[in-house]
Amino acid sequence: MHSERAPLGLRVAAFAGLLFLHLPILLIFVYAFTTEDKSYQWPPPGFTTQWFGVTWNRPDVWQALSLSLKVAAISTCIALILGTLAAAAVSRAAFWGREAVTLLVILPIALPGIITGIALRSAFNLGEIPFSTLTIVLGHATFCIVVVYNNSVARFRRISGSMLEASADLGANGFQTFRHVVLPNIATALLAGGMLAFALSFDEVIVTTFTAGQQQTLPIWMLEELVRPRQRPVTNVVAMVVVIVTFLPILAAYYLTRGTTDTAGSGK
Repeated sequence: MHSERAPLGLRVAAFAGLLFLHLPILLIFVYAFTTEDKSYQWPPPGFTTQWFGVTWNRPDVWQALSLSLKVAAISTCIALILGTLAAAAVSRAAFWGREAVTLLVILPIALPGIITGIALRSAFNLGEIPFSTLTIVLGHATFCIVVVYNNSVARFRRISGSMLEASADLGANGFQTFRHVVLPNIATALLAGGMLAFALSFDEVIVTTFTAGQQQTLPIWMLEELVRPRQRPVTNVVAMVVVIVTFLPILAAYYLTRGTTDTAGSGK
């Protein structure tokens, strides 16, 4: 099939847009190799890999990374369970207030993060819940659920009711129907939603600021390092890790849902 080439002006505009989006990320990668440890200079005065070794031996980096991975993993598990159950209820049953339930489920990701953070902090204070890993997880789960829900509800609506009826007619109970009929049909949607939820939780800053107390996730650590820098290239090395950890799940989720009509999720 013959396809016309886009006009030169359109191609230039597209390239300029991509450059505008990704040039700052490329600069982060460049400054991770600079020999200057106090300020940013262009062009960099020299290139070195010594900051990777310095970063590897910084215990504060490992503590922040460990907390971020722990929070993201737990938040994703909670989101997979609650998001899938909510999607199943909304897509497979008709009840009064169903649209209101849908609105309430997606509201946390539609609201500005600072509103969500203030609301959560106020609720924790009223409940006299001390700030800990649990409060960070609860904060992240509020918007991670939305990502899983968006992926799952689209896939649930594609499952024919006759398939479930046929499974019941053949003697399968509810669990067997879920395992052999429902789960294979929604597996890739759950995997994509889980990956996106993990990526969103891993790099969340605003909600974490209001729910972390004295703890530092990796994004919070990076912010404090930028305000009170000790070794600027270390921050850029860590930023490279964040970019990679965030990019890979999103890329995998894209390929898992490519060519389907499913919702791949939305960013925060």
